[in-house]
Amino acid sequence: MTRAGWDRLRGPEPWTRRMLLGDLAIAAVPALLGLGIEELDNGSGWRMAASAAAVVLLTLLRRRLPAATLVVGSAVTVFLPGSFLVTTVLGWSAGRRIVGVGRAGAAFTLAFVAAVGLSVWHEWEQMQPLLMVVFSTLMFLATTVTPGLASRYWSQRRTLLSALQERNGQLMRERAMVAGQARLRERQRIAQDMHDSLGHQLALISVHTGALEVDPKLTERQREAVGVLRQASVAAMHELREVVGILRDGVEAPVPVEEPAQPAGRGVAGIAGVVEAARGAGTDVRLSVSGRPRPLVAACDHAAYRIVQEALTNAYKHAPGAPITLELRYEDDSLVVEIANGPAAGPGAGEVVSGGQGLTGLRERARLVGGMVHAGATEGGGFRVAGVLPYGAEPAGAAAVADDFGQQAQARGLRGAPPMDWSVVDRELAVPRRGPVGGLALGCGIAFAAVVLLVIVLGAGMLLVVGSLGDSMLDREGYDAVRVGESEQAVRDRLPSGENFLTAGADRKGPPRPEGSDCLALMAQEQPDSLGSDLIYRFCFKDGTLVDKQAYEVKQ
Repeated sequence: MTRAGWDRLRGPEPWTRRMLLGDLAIAAVPALLGLGIEELDNGSGWRMAASAAAVVLLTLLRRRLPAATLVVGSAVTVFLPGSFLVTTVLGWSAGRRIVGVGRAGAAFTLAFVAAVGLSVWHEWEQMQPLLMVVFSTLMFLATTVTPGLASRYWSQRRTLLSALQERNGQLMRERAMVAGQARLRERQRIAQDMHDSLGHQLALISVHTGALEVDPKLTERQREAVGVLRQASVAAMHELREVVGILRDGVEAPVPVEEPAQPAGRGVAGIAGVVEAARGAGTDVRLSVSGRPRPLVAACDHAAYRIVQEALTNAYKHAPGAPITLELRYEDDSLVVEIANGPAAGPGAGEVVSGGQGLTGLRERARLVGGMVHAGATEGGGFRVAGVLPYGAEPAGAAAVADDFGQQAQARGLRGAPPMDWSVVDRELAVPRRGPVGGLALGCGIAFAAVVLLVIVLGAGMLLVVGSLGDSMLDREGYDAVRVGESEQAVRDRLPSGENFLTAGADRKGPPRPEGSDCLALMAQEQPDSLGSDLIYRFCFKDGTLVDKQAYEVKQ
């Protein structure tokens, strides 16, 4: 039961040692300032101790019981002026932690009634009730309501930002899923078309070249050329199977066991095979490698293979019979792939089928891995293709579309190029997403504003007091000039107009008043040297005549 009670008082937030020390540090400030207030008010030792204990206790319980501590703190400050400043801390905590506008409004209203009502009741004999209500209301607004409203606004804005960011992340994840499903459907459609069309044509080429290879009418040279064509068609079928598998499932398709031929290596290691195939077809290709071979990332390795493959294909089509030189240079920071061919040895074989997009695709492929490709004619009438590829590079096309809310997607595991950074918005609003530093800074700002408002209220009160002193003070000569037995009207015409809160109730603290009389108490201009008492001049009237006048001291 003790542990359950302790857990209930501790509340939903973990009460760590760091939090306990922080609360004690927060309580120390109003407690020390409260001791000074008690000293100015001539408070006793037990009242100072009670004020400090109330401040510490209310500060520690404010997390679990924000509404109760707010009401109790507002009531306690009436009887313990030294605990007055804790209402700012309680108002800030209540505005942040009370759930629901109705409950928060009820808590602050009850605290206001307790503060103002008890103040009027406690000081009923000392001050004018209406003036006390106005002064207590201004003080409550400055020290309790203002921090509470600021805290509630800050908490709701932080919650709203967190909810918007979470909703944004959810929408981005859903959109990524929808886009991924759309891409998968399109890739499956493309894979099916490639399998049905290109696969069928390559299979026909392989079958016919296989039959032609065993034709006894062919010469040995022709049979070798047909064999090269058959091997090329088989390799193309394997590559097509790999591409279809990647498009459909995102993984390479496995090679059947009964097929002895393996897919061509699509990297720098497979360039030698491409060169040998070209030589087997009768093309003069010379390969040279310089520098110390170094490994490349997968994307760059594949790009080098495609550059060689596309350049050789262009040479076959546009310069048949021309010698080709292929050079691989491993330099310090990149691999240089250079393919050059001389002018055509003879007329072409007729119309050349070309989409005109091969070199464009090579340039884009190299750009995506951080490299470049140059292609152009040489002085001797030939053609040259050169590619520069880094050894290690991240894909340059990783920038995806910006999200609809302008938030950086990288923070949530997605890639984006946002037009707006939410961290800039947070800095502009001065509300960090995590950490107590921003809340402390905002709290200090609100506390400073509350102190400024409190100073203004006190200044206005002082001006009111100074303005009313002239209507409630009388010098000794004026007091001596008044004679008992004079008419009430004549006496009131010579005296100040009336009382103020400094003399409220002072007419009942002196000697007994004449029965049935109406008395007027005024503050003497010449006050005694002791700070704990005031000199009062009292004039009592009955039946339109001054029947008594007294000069006496009252304790403050």
